[in-house]
Amino acid sequence: MRRLAILLAALIALASPALVGAQDGKLAFLIPNLYGPSGLIVNSEALLPDGSTHSAHFNSAFQAEFTQFNISLASQLASVPLPSPASGFTYELDPALGVFKRSTQSFGPILAERAETIGKKKVSLGFNYQYFTFDTLEGVDLGNVPAVFTHDNAAPGGRSDVVTTANAIDLKVGQFTAFLSYGLADGVDISAAVPFVKVDLGVISQATIQRIGTASSPATHFFRDPAAPGTFGTTKTFSQSGSASGIGDVIGRLKGRLVKSGAAGVAIGVDVRFPTGDEEDLLGSGAWGVKPFAVLSISQKVLSPHLNVGYQWNGKSVLAGDVRTGEKKSLPNQILYDAGVDIGVTPKITLALDVLGRRVLKSPRLQTETFHALQGGLTFPSIHFIQDADFNVTTGAAGVKVNAGGKLLLDFNVLIKLDDSGLRDKVTPLVGFEYSF
Repeated sequence: MRRLAILLAALIALASPALVGAQDGKLAFLIPNLYGPSGLIVNSEALLPDGSTHSAHFNSAFQAEFTQFNISLASQLASVPLPSPASGFTYELDPALGVFKRSTQSFGPILAERAETIGKKKVSLGFNYQYFTFDTLEGVDLGNVPAVFTHDNAAPGGRSDVVTTANAIDLKVGQFTAFLSYGLADGVDISAAVPFVKVDLGVISQATIQRIGTASSPATHFFRDPAAPGTFGTTKTFSQSGSASGIGDVIGRLKGRLVKSGAAGVAIGVDVRFPTGDEEDLLGSGAWGVKPFAVLSISQKVLSPHLNVGYQWNGKSVLAGDVRTGEKKSLPNQILYDAGVDIGVTPKITLALDVLGRRVLKSPRLQTETFHALQGGLTFPSIHFIQDADFNVTTGAAGVKVNAGGKLLLDFNVLIKLDDSGLRDKVTPLVGFEYSF
């Protein structure tokens, strides 16, 4: 036990990031600085009253408010369903024989919890890999996010030029997680999960000047083309991309079984999330988290249903505030609920089926809208954000555990989105293994 405690302390210490200043090269700055630190500016040869020319500045929710994308990703990282640290092999003491025997035939769920514990002084370790290719945010295709930029000090009557943009966001997250569990007592487990995360993020924005008020004066607003001096271009492509990898947010867990009556069991536990991932590179949430939870499960010969409920409290992070200024705000708290069944198809194969749900509380949300120009005579698709809204995120999970020999289990699972709320991936695969001794 002393060696285990030293190992866990070393993992957390190694995972703690050094305190560094914000750098624009970090992934969290990629979208806010897509058009440069001063925003979207187009060229102009129109004269001001003092005889000088001006550069026109345009504003949009995509740049001014799309830091909410960082909040969505941080909330996702804070609630990624980690494989259960509890062993697939669970034991209980047989008083008549004075030895430990397997307490269930099933190897248990993959992404949910059951009330059983692994047994006193038993150890379980494992590794798994999940790969997310995010497709939508609030149902909006990340490959085509429309946004309209309006001119500073726009002319009355909607006759000022606007810039329309079609934005493609490519986000991929690979997460490799190592987890370790130890039986402190016959009904008490302690666990740790250490994720290693790789994030690839790219954004391409195709901007077009809509000459609503300057159709006859192309020199008023234009994009300069270095390859064609003297031309007045109406389109320009902006792009940024980057990748980062490193340790994510370490999670520690304490779980205890309260009741065991026949096939039924009740357990409670608490997860503590350490902000060890670099939030400026989108590797972690940037905030402490505490999740108390309760588990009800029934272990039968073939079908073993289970129900999990919990509440995720999240601290403050710059991803929920403003990464450009360092302002921190609280990440949205969440209510989590999971229900499922694991089926002992054969003594060596278990099928795991789950519905994973969470209700995100008081979070910013993206919505589509129609932008009206020329007093409604001309329209363009766009986006805007609403604040402090609650919403549900529901995901299906289907997987299989295979006993490859001895106490080695191989895990295969897929997550399937069942709604469009939040930042979503259509299908997320998982592969891994776990071993008990």
